Amino acid sequence: MIELINSISVSLLVLIILGLALVGYFTVRKHAISAAGGDARVLHSLPGYYGYNAAMCIAVPSLLILVLWLLIQPMLVQNAVIGLIPDQMITEGSSVGLVMSDVRRVAEGLNTAVAQGALTRTEAVDLRVDQTDVRALLADVGVALGSDVQAPVLQAAQKYRALTATGAATMVVVVLAIAVLGFALAFRMTHPAFRARNTVEAGVKALLMIAASLAILTTVGIVLSMIFESRNFFQLHDWKDFFFGTSWAPNFRGNSDLAILPLLWGTLYISVIALMVAVPIGLFAAIYLSEYAGPKVRAVAKPLLEILAGIPTIVYGLFALLTVGPFLVNLFGRGENGVLGVEWMSGATSVLTAGLVMGIMLIPFVSSLSDDIINAVPQSLRDGSFGLGATHSETVRQVVLPAALPGIVGAILLAASRAIGETMIVVLGAGAIARISGNPFEAMTTITTRIVSQLTGDTDFASPETLVAFALGLTLFVLTLGLNVVALIIVRKYREQYE
Repeated sequence: MIELINSISVSLLVLIILGLALVGYFTVRKHAISAAGGDARVLHSLPGYYGYNAAMCIAVPSLLILVLWLLIQPMLVQNAVIGLIPDQMITEGSSVGLVMSDVRRVAEGLNTAVAQGALTRTEAVDLRVDQTDVRALLADVGVALGSDVQAPVLQAAQKYRALTATGAATMVVVVLAIAVLGFALAFRMTHPAFRARNTVEAGVKALLMIAASLAILTTVGIVLSMIFESRNFFQLHDWKDFFFGTSWAPNFRGNSDLAILPLLWGTLYISVIALMVAVPIGLFAAIYLSEYAGPKVRAVAKPLLEILAGIPTIVYGLFALLTVGPFLVNLFGRGENGVLGVEWMSGATSVLTAGLVMGIMLIPFVSSLSDDIINAVPQSLRDGSFGLGATHSETVRQVVLPAALPGIVGAILLAASRAIGETMIVVLGAGAIARISGNPFEAMTTITTRIVSQLTGDTDFASPETLVAFALGLTLFVLTLGLNVVALIIVRKYREQYE
């Protein structure tokens, strides 16, 4: 029996719960009709609602317990196992996360060895480093380790394996027991006077409320995580240097200059250039497609324009590095041998390179949303303008665009947020130099690029050079939130005047 329980995986357990819910639906539905003497008109609700109530009683509590168990068990097991690891192994060698990775790999290797018959369950529990070459044993079963297995790691892996197996078996028993209890409860409460429809609708409403609150809870969780880590950063680094300093020079050996102003300047500079490209082209394209283009032209042009939104940003980055950058160098950077005879640009990576390519990427964000908003303007406004003698261009300029302005502002805001959060185009097109300069032909970098750089590789989350990524992310979040607030104020002010 224990072997059977241990062989049940999470996916199989979910399928079993769904199968029990399906069986419960038909069983309880049939029971409801039987309780009414075969006349469904005697029931308060349709027979299907009784079945839905049974399915909800079976599936919802059991799946909820399953999700919570899967989230909580790893933390509890890690807290129980990490005590077997000496403090010097963590402080001298690696962080807790890296040590736990070795523990999990060894535990996985022990499970594989037992499954393949290389070890018995008793031998896996009693295994010692001085009795068996554990590294060679794990290599035989296909588990690669970066270093030799030390005795504390092996003991922790054995305990980790035992606790995980016990927790998984207990989870299966508890979840299935809750599903069975849910079925028994639904079966017991099924009688002709039971208001099954009201119960089902209340349950569905609760599920919809939970789904609607997930986005809010996710946002709150992200913000809180950034706030806590940013607080740890400002405990190690002076906030005045971060917000008002002018130098960005991280050094994991200490004495780092971690100022956000050079990164913020590069972010805003590149974003402004991108919007200067995307907003006019995208808005003019939207006006043409919605007001002047015929059905055939629109059917072809709009999908082709929106294809730009589906191109991966890494492709745009390569386009900036291999095509746009060399073109700009040939135009502005070859002196007398260049096209314009000037030498303003020394390399292919620059603010202008990234801004132009990012602007091309943002065109569909502006054009598609603006086109939908312009098409949503009531035709009666156009007809009234034509009736007063206005031309088509005057109607578009003085009636349609003012009416569509809130949506157009939203489209521009979306494009601005997308530009501020872009990474790959900046990495390949703008370079990685943090500086404050007004020259668009120089290489610069942005906040998102530095976040990736600071969190790449084996990082120590106790150093300011790593924790600065969270402070940068929190600043970026506040910046985009400010853009949303400003746009909302503008839209509300215009709507009051228009209405």
